[in-house]
This record gives sequence, structure tokens and C-alpha cells, in this order.
Amino acid sequence: MQAPPDADHRAEPGISAAPDSAAGRAAFVGVVATGAAVAIGEFLAGVVPGVPSPILSVGQQLIDLQPPGAKEFVVSLFGTADKLALEIIVLVVALGIGALVGLIGRSQPARAMGIIAAFVAIGVASSLRDPETVLTLAVGSGLAEFAVGATILDRLLAVARGDDGRSPTTHATMPDWSRRSLLIRGGLVAVGSVAASAFGRSLLARQRQTTPGAVPVAEDQVSLPTGADLSIPGLTPIVVPNADFYRIDTALIPPNVDRTTWQLRIHGMVDREVTLTYDQLIELPVIEQYVTIACVSNRVGGDLVGNAKWTGVRLRDVLDMAGVQTGATQMVGRSVDGWTAGSPTAWVMDPEREPMIALGMNGAPLPREHGYPARVIVPGLFGYVSATKWVTELEFTTLEAFDAYWVPLGWAKEAPILTQSRIDVPVRNTQVPAGPMKLAGVAWAPDRGVASVEVSIDDDVFREATLSVPISNATWVQWEFPWIATSGSHRARVRATDSTGETQTETATRPDPNGARGWHTISFIVA
Repeated sequence: MQAPPDADHRAEPGISAAPDSAAGRAAFVGVVATGAAVAIGEFLAGVVPGVPSPILSVGQQLIDLQPPGAKEFVVSLFGTADKLALEIIVLVVALGIGALVGLIGRSQPARAMGIIAAFVAIGVASSLRDPETVLTLAVGSGLAEFAVGATILDRLLAVARGDDGRSPTTHATMPDWSRRSLLIRGGLVAVGSVAASAFGRSLLARQRQTTPGAVPVAEDQVSLPTGADLSIPGLTPIVVPNADFYRIDTALIPPNVDRTTWQLRIHGMVDREVTLTYDQLIELPVIEQYVTIACVSNRVGGDLVGNAKWTGVRLRDVLDMAGVQTGATQMVGRSVDGWTAGSPTAWVMDPEREPMIALGMNGAPLPREHGYPARVIVPGLFGYVSATKWVTELEFTTLEAFDAYWVPLGWAKEAPILTQSRIDVPVRNTQVPAGPMKLAGVAWAPDRGVASVEVSIDDDVFREATLSVPISNATWVQWEFPWIATSGSHRARVRATDSTGETQTETATRPDPNGARGWHTISFIVA
């Protein structure tokens, strides 16, 4: 009798699958089990306030343990998507470890269970740094994650081996049943895990949403002067909308701060310690001002810089209540999540500047992503040494006595924002039509002000561009440069000079330790 066409592909009863096939099934089981364990943690985090997200907890721990240079590298790769990238990396690594657990579980199930327990414990321990985590709920969630992961690992490994209770006759007549059953069952678990995780994360985002109150009204309203915005298509607006404003910080999910219980404590080298509630803070004179802030990780030509109208109270009005002592050379801002920024006291107390505690942004309550209910704004300093979001403490000490969060990681202790400029129009490596056109961009040198911007095309001499009307020395300006575009490939460079006469240097440097230097240069094609 002729053998059926697929006879060579059927395993005889009692003969195990090929080693590579068995290993692949075990790895698949481990990935599915790990994904399910993570998913139940994400689901519980969204359903029960106080339960930590395992992905966010481990991700936050990695941020806190990062080596020097890691921030600059990650931001250069992913920009403001750095947090999403980190979460994806954490998940991928977890699933990779899950595959290893599945392989180990084939012959050493107890050891595999121990690895799952160890990683759950790491997640629980990492979550305890979050002030919103409740210890008992974190432990309970960890036990649920272990139970789900271990149970699915055990059950699916049994299916992968084909020893889940089916009779030998069944195995003889349906030799591929275990593989098909594994794919079906594992696939269903995976789909359920994705759905549970997504649902939990959406609930977690809603759970941490804040309903802010009204923006305090400033005594003196400010408005843009005529000519401040050149309104050129493609050019960054002079005031960046809140939704488009860059966000760089160490919080994977912005803290949820209750304004009614929030307090600001001023202590350390002061004559008297002061603690203010939100209501007490807004009893002080309210001001508003346009200020351009920038992240030190911003590369030349990057978009980690923005200008906004900030509403709040003068920082020095608050500090006068405490009485800063003469020997205090550093103001340390501390966030509700423990992050710190150290600003030179001399910079903060300089009457030529107007540092503030911001409570509103562009006429709206301060968004949670940008520090609600209060953040520090110090004109002229990079954010990592000044712009404490979700601020809850201002401690006065000396520059020698304390290193804020980023300093031990290789960033400078004192970091004024550098004089910089950027080309927005045309966009790098794009094609534009021949004929009259305008190159345009922005330039900033807070809190010195921009005196001039110059443009060079195809390595020709630098020629002066036209500037928008400055709002103040604390803000950036827009610039435009008319040019007759001719067919071919072209290169444009831009440089700015601040009001002190300092022109940005051509020599390019990395952002660390105190900001990137160099001229923004783009290439484009004229058709």
C-alpha cells in the first residue's frame, strides 16, 4: 500500500519531536507565560489605585540606575519618545527572559518557577520608590503575577510535551495535536494578555489624571508685541502650544498631585523654615512672563526647546519669606518623586532675572506633564539645573555639599543655556522649487537676548537675517532670510550672536556635559 503523501512528516507514537522544535515550543510557552504575568500586573495597576505597573516600575528603576552618558544617547535616538522606547525595551527584555524560562522549564520546572518569582520580586521592589504605591497592594499584585505566570507556564509546557491527559490513541491518530493545541491555547492567552494590558494601562492613565483649578490671574497681563511672530509656513510658532511643547524628565508617568494637599517647603540655610499651601502661594502677587526653556540634551538643530507664557508667583517673593542666608550658594529643587535640580543661588537672586514658581502655561492650568500644580522656571538655565516639575521642596545649601540628580551622571553642576540657532525652513533633505524663497528658523540666548542671526549658503560669506520683534531677553526670536533658489543641491548654515557680543562657535560638541555647540547645517535640493 502506498504511504500517504505526508507520512514522512508524522512522528510515531512515543517518539519525541525534534530538539529544535521542542525548544521552540518551550520558548513560546515562556514568552506567553511571561506576557500574561506582566499583563495581570498592568491590569491590576489600572483597576486598583496603589497597585504599581510592573513595566513602569522596572523602567523607572532603570532610569534611576542609568550610567553616565545614557541619557544623552537615548534622547539622541528617540527624542521625546524616549519613555515609550524604554517601556518597549523593558517589555522585550522581559519576554526574552520569559523564553529562557520556558527552555529551563522543560527539564527544571522548579528553577523556572524560581526565576519567575525572582523577577516578580524585582518588580515589586522597584515599585516601592513610587510614592503612590501601596506596599500591601504591590505585594498582592506580585503574588497574582507569579500565580498567573507559573500556572500558564506549567499548563502550556504540558501541552507542548503532549502529556496533558489525552489518550495514546489520540496521539497516534493526531500526532500534531499538541502543537496545534499549543498554538491555539497560547495564542488565546497572548491575545487576552494584550487586551488586559492595554485596558489596564488606559485605566491607569485615567486614574492619574488631574482636574486642575482655574489659572491665577496676573496683576499685569502680558501680550505679544506686534511683529513677534513672522507667521511663515513651516516655521515654529513664537509661542509653542502646550500639546506640542517638548517634555523631557525622568517620570514614565507624570505624578498625580492633589493641589488641595500639596505643599511647598523652603528649608536648609534659611533664617526660618516656611511651608506654603497652594492657596497661600496664590495670595502672593501673580505675574506672567514669556520664557524660553531648553533641555541640555538638545542637539544642534534639535527641538528640545520651547517658548511659553508662564503664570505664577515670583520665586524671590517666596524666598524672602524664609530669608536665604549669605552662605547658601545652591538652591535644590525637589520633586514629589524625589528628583532634584540644583541652581546657583546667585543666579536665582540676581535682580536682572525673574525666576518664578509657575502655576499656569499659555493661559491654561499647568499641564500635569509639565509639572502641575507647580514648577520652577529660572530664565537662562538649562532645565536639569533649574526646572523642577511637581516641586515640593526648595532646600538651600552649598554647591559643594550636594550634587543634584544629573551631576553624578556626568553633567555639569552649573549650566547656562547656550546661544543657539536653528533652521526650520526648508526641512533638511527636502526638495523646494526654484525661485524666490525664505529660509527661516529660531534663535535663542536666554536671558541675554539675541542680537543678530547670520546665514551662509553653499559656504558663502555669512549674511545677516531679519529678526522678529523680541518679546524679551528671556525668549527666543524668529528669523527669516530671503534667497533666490537655483536648481541643484545646496547647503545652509546659521549662527547667532547674543547681546553680549558672543557668537555661537562652529566647533561641534556633544550635549554633555553642559550643552551642544556648533552651527546648524542642512542640505536640501532645489528642483
